Amino acid sequence: MAAELELAERAVGFAIAAGADEAEATGLISYRFSTEARGIEVTKLEQSVGRSLALRVFRNGAKATLSTSDLSEDALRRFAREAVDAARFVGADQFAGLPETNGAPGDAALELFAPDVRERPAEEKIADALALERVVRQTDARIVNSSGSQVVDSTTLVTLANSKGFAGSYWSSQAHAMTQPIAQDGPNKRIAHYGTAARSYAALEPIESVAEKAAKRAVEMIGARKPQTTRCPVIFERDVASLVLSDIFTAINAANVAVGNSFLADKVGAKVGSELATIVDDGRLPRALGTSPFDAEGVPTRRTVVFERGVLQTFLYDTYYARRVGAKTTANAAGGGIGPNNFYLLPGNPDLEQLIASTPRGVLVLDTIGFATESVTGTYSRGARGFVIEGGELAYPIDEFTIAGNLIEMLAGIDEVGSDLIFDQSIVSPSFRIAEMTISGT
Repeated sequence: MAAELELAERAVGFAIAAGADEAEATGLISYRFSTEARGIEVTKLEQSVGRSLALRVFRNGAKATLSTSDLSEDALRRFAREAVDAARFVGADQFAGLPETNGAPGDAALELFAPDVRERPAEEKIADALALERVVRQTDARIVNSSGSQVVDSTTLVTLANSKGFAGSYWSSQAHAMTQPIAQDGPNKRIAHYGTAARSYAALEPIESVAEKAAKRAVEMIGARKPQTTRCPVIFERDVASLVLSDIFTAINAANVAVGNSFLADKVGAKVGSELATIVDDGRLPRALGTSPFDAEGVPTRRTVVFERGVLQTFLYDTYYARRVGAKTTANAAGGGIGPNNFYLLPGNPDLEQLIASTPRGVLVLDTIGFATESVTGTYSRGARGFVIEGGELAYPIDEFTIAGNLIEMLAGIDEVGSDLIFDQSIVSPSFRIAEMTISGT
């Protein structure tokens, strides 16, 4: 790790020597494994090691970013000169430049790395993918095929150094297992998916549980029909709820706010959500998949309350957009833009079953199709699959319907939040219920 950090520091030095006013180097070493099975056959097997370095330079207010995988001494010198030369062809921007950083905290308490990801034999990972296929097909005779079962993992070393004296590095790991069964429903096919993700293999859901939940999702949709058009309460199951939160994140991304492409652009300090809508971005949660000690600019991560009991507190910034609007970075720089750390809705007390039981009449949404959110107005519309709820119980499956509303009205309409929050991606949510939405069917 020390050698890789020294490499990044040398690249920064070469850039300054070549004429850059400021420079930043980010090194990545990533070990990846991926396998897929269908039936009793392994249909994909990939294993790779990737090594690269990105250099971001600033000269006379202009910025250029280049990347290379040739990390020899002479190549780095040439690379640094090319990056500085490239900046000469870019227009100056008064807001461009490195952040003011004073070093980053250590990552030991964040528990980002688990040795079992690298140490686990490839044969065992392949066996897991085959086991997902076997169990999902054995669970129910109506499961006739699948779109594949995958086991994927990675371990990554990130190093970052800049000309203002910042130098930091950390290892992280991730493991994923997912299956996509297909159930026969007369002439139709019912496709479902379910997966698990964590920092370690030890923290994943058991393979049998993943397969059984995926199979249940497929067969429970057999006999689904189109519902009648109505307005009623809608429960978003946690996987679908996280997609709603992705739309919210887009609206509080300062890059969108700065150009007016956000329905929340002028609403900081305003109450736009219900009392149950407290939404947080937190880069310091141990073992969570969006956690890191510092962001892509070397700014130490933190916990930022975005909505507090429905009141919009702040947008999320990197250094550039913070300077542009006179704010401070929230440590959300990511890959040349603004991204989430762990962006989530605070959970409530009831589990999903209790949410359903407390809904006399409504719809449970288990899956959505398509992307139809209008960023400026917040207009929301999705094709969906799920269940009609009658008398606090799941009555029958439904599909080929549309749920529609406005994201501000949806935030304001949250009247119950579940407890089933799992940090298995960077944007997550517990299940929640919205008091009323439009269901368009027959």
